[in-house]
Amino acid sequence: MGSILSGLQAVQSRIGKVADRPVTLIAVSKTCPAEAIREAFVAGQRVFGESYVSEALEKMKDLSDLGIEWHFIGPVQGNKTRAIAENFSWVHGVDREKIARRLSDARPGNLPPLQVCIQVNVSGEESKSGVEPSGVASLAKYVSALPRLRLRGLMAIPEPSEDPSLQRSRFAQLRKLKEDLCGQGFPLDTLSMGMSGDFENAILEGATMVRIGSAIFGNRK
Repeated sequence: MGSILSGLQAVQSRIGKVADRPVTLIAVSKTCPAEAIREAFVAGQRVFGESYVSEALEKMKDLSDLGIEWHFIGPVQGNKTRAIAENFSWVHGVDREKIARRLSDARPGNLPPLQVCIQVNVSGEESKSGVEPSGVASLAKYVSALPRLRLRGLMAIPEPSEDPSLQRSRFAQLRKLKEDLCGQGFPLDTLSMGMSGDFENAILEGATMVRIGSAIFGNRK
C-alpha cells in the first residue's frame, strides 16, 4: 500500500505544481493485479485506464464493489467493441468511422452515452494508431452524429522523447487541433495527453486528462 500511495501522492504533487486548472488523473492499471487497483482506490484514486479487454473484464468483476470509473485507453479492435461499449465509461482511442459506429450500436440504451476521444497520430508514426491530423474534422463530424456516443475531445500518444521542446510541440499540435474544432462548433472540453515521462509538459500545453501508470504502480513486468 505504501508504494502505491506514495506514487499517487508524488504524481498529484507534480500535477499541482504545473496545473492552473483541474486535471483528471487516469491511473493506468493495465497488467496490474486487482489488488493493486484496490489499494489505489483506498488511497483515493477513482479513475482507472485499461488497454486489454479480457484482463479488464476480470478486474471489473473482482472490483465490482468499488465505484470505479473505467477508461479504455488502448487501440480498439473491431471484435472488442461490444465488450468495450457495455463496460467502460470512456474510450480514448477512436480513430475510424467503423469503430465509432460499432461502439455506438453496441452501447446499451440504459447507460449514458459513451464518452469518447478521437486519437490523433501527431508524430506521423506508421506503427501507431490514430487518425492523421488532416482527417480529424471529418471524423469528429461523423462521431458527433452517432446517437450513443458523446465526443469529448482528442487524445494522442506522441513518440517517446527526452526533448522537452519536442514533447511540447506535439502536445501543442493536439491543442491547436482541438481549438480549431471548437472554432467549427464542436463543443470539446478534453485533451487526453501525457504519460509518466512527459505529463508536466502535456499539462503546460493544455492537457485536461493525463494517463499515468509506472509512476504510480511501478514498472510493468
